[in-house]
This record gives sequence, C-alpha cells and structure tokens, in this order.
Amino acid sequence: MEFSQDEFSGITSVILRMKKRAPSPPIKNREGQEGVPAHRYNMNYEKVGKCIIINNKNFDKTTEMDTRTGTDKDSEALTKCFRSLGFDVTVYNDCCCARMEELLEQASKEDHSNSACFVCIILSHGEENYIYGTDTLIPVKDLTVHVRGDRCKTLLGKPKLFFIQACRGKELDDGVQADSVVVSDTDAKSPHSIPVEADFLIAYSTVPGYYSWRNPGRGSWFIQALCRILNEHGKTLEIMQILTRVNNMVARDFESCCSDLKFDRKKQMPCIQSMLTKELYF
Repeated sequence: MEFSQDEFSGITSVILRMKKRAPSPPIKNREGQEGVPAHRYNMNYEKVGKCIIINNKNFDKTTEMDTRTGTDKDSEALTKCFRSLGFDVTVYNDCCCARMEELLEQASKEDHSNSACFVCIILSHGEENYIYGTDTLIPVKDLTVHVRGDRCKTLLGKPKLFFIQACRGKELDDGVQADSVVVSDTDAKSPHSIPVEADFLIAYSTVPGYYSWRNPGRGSWFIQALCRILNEHGKTLEIMQILTRVNNMVARDFESCCSDLKFDRKKQMPCIQSMLTKELYF
C-alpha cells in the first residue's frame, strides 16, 4: 500500500524556492567523435525518447487499496516536466497488472533506433519489490525485464529510466535530530558484449520496507521534488546529481503533520538503484 496524508487531519506545508534553469550547450556530434566524451551517453538522436506514465488511482475492492487522491497532480506535473525535456509522453490511467506488462512489452517491440533513451514512471500502491495494478500485485522486475538489452535491441546501450512512486513496506521513518556538523571534503578495451541488466536506473520514492507519503492537494513528496529539480536543472546536471538533489529535498524539506501521533513528524528517504554505465545529461 501507499501512505496518504488525507487519512489524517494535518497536512504538511512545504515551501520550496524555484530557480531559473540555465540553458546547456547542445552536444551535436555522435559518440566517439569530438564533443561527446566516451563516458557520456550519446543524446544526439532525432528524438530524446519515449516516456510512459502509468497512473493508478482507483483499485478493485479485492485489493483493499485506497483511492490514491493527489496522484493526478503528480501525473500532470510529470507530463509537463518530461515534455519540456523533449520526451514523447503518454499517460495510461488505472492499469491492471496485465495491462502494465502489455505496455512495457509493446514498448520493447517498438523501434527506438532514433531515440536516445527510454523512461517509464509508475504511480501506484506497492510493497517491497512489487507494484499494484488495479487488480493485484506484480513484481517490478516483471516490468523492467521487457526493455533489457536482450529483449529490445534498439535500446541496447541506451539509458532506461524507471521512476516508481509507491510504498515498499509499512515501516515509518521517525527521523533523528541532527546537530550541526562540519565535515571536511576529502576524499581496456571496449567489451564485445553488454550485460543485459546494464544501462538501467530505477529511482524509488522510498527505501525498502518503508511507507511513501502523498499529499492529496499537491501530490507525492518524491514526485514534487523530482519535478522541481528537473524543471530547474534537468538540462544542466547529470542524472545522479539530479537525483541526489531530489533525495536531499525529500529528506530535508518534507515532514508529516497529523493529529495521530503515530503518523506525526515522519520522514521519507528516496532510493536510487543505478546500473548506468555512463553519465547521462538530458
């Protein structure tokens, strides 16, 4: 399941500053030529790529899952955000498990030769390693597997990004009071084949075992932060820098507020699972 603040009397008020996005110089040349370093994914394609948004709001009674009020806010913000990055965005509402799997299978059969990457965003209830369709649960891996390098040749060697807004358990994060601490800053040849699990990135709204929070008026914490950072830095920062800033925003700027002390003053920590092999700049 996914945890919603509309089940309680209080709603956290979060004020986040927005900054103007600075344009980044386009990379015009193909990978291997001057202008596209070997450690970066080549984005010099006719299209940025396809973005699928699966927005599950209403669920069958048999699932005992509540209506995900506020998810349409997430869907609208994501659509606007990824279109501004150049993606071809399509939204699918209230999909059963078979339909979700069908959408990924269809995507794997399409020709992505003229696209730089692929994005799938899933907004739903969930449990650890599972996502709810409107009818039941499906393993996350059963969805991502369709666009692996061995299943979709035209996405081989290209970044495949999944953003998942859903609970991954029932634990609540109480947070911990932190004192001010000053930390000093210290700190072959190309293969003939590519691992089938390479070039994936899965960004989860929360760490394994924990609830994920959603505000009925503004949308989920994770998606709010993701869209804000992408709108501000989507064309200037590398993807891991972007997601690290998202992590920071969710961790520091959001906290639950409700009359039931069991659910009051709770925190959330997103989780990034990366199998990317190069730096990614949109």
